[in-house]
Amino acid sequence: MKVTKTSSVPLTVILTDSDKRLVAEIQGGLPLVARPYEVIAEKLGMTEVQVIERLQYFIEHDLIKRMGVIVRHHELGYRANAMVVWDIPDEKISELGQCMGKFEFVTLCYQRPRRLPEWPYNLFTMIHGHDREEVFKNLDHLIEQCQLKSFVH
Repeated sequence: MKVTKTSSVPLTVILTDSDKRLVAEIQGGLPLVARPYEVIAEKLGMTEVQVIERLQYFIEHDLIKRMGVIVRHHELGYRANAMVVWDIPDEKISELGQCMGKFEFVTLCYQRPRRLPEWPYNLFTMIHGHDREEVFKNLDHLIEQCQLKSFVH
């Protein structure tokens, strides 16, 4: 397979058979284990480091635009959720994103560019619960534990 980047600087990348197998393996989703790249590596006869390095290469060369998570929250027992957006100072994004992401009830936490002046929010979190009341309790807990009170409007 040959991939050509169409930008001001043309880039042609030749994907090896190993690369093709790696892409095919991740397209169905990552295994739900602590070290998914290790499991993939074992299937493909690679090391975990090789898998991670190849995926980083794909991302750096725009062969993969982004990797994301699709959570089937009903299968996990969650019946209620809320997307909460935050206007976080850029220098605090990493720290606060790490804090928010450590909670089991936060299934997505990612940075997006602001769209000023209409949309000042740059950090998005999806909070789940078994019911609406639990979602609000989880949000309150998140605000308290990550010291987000000053960012609530």
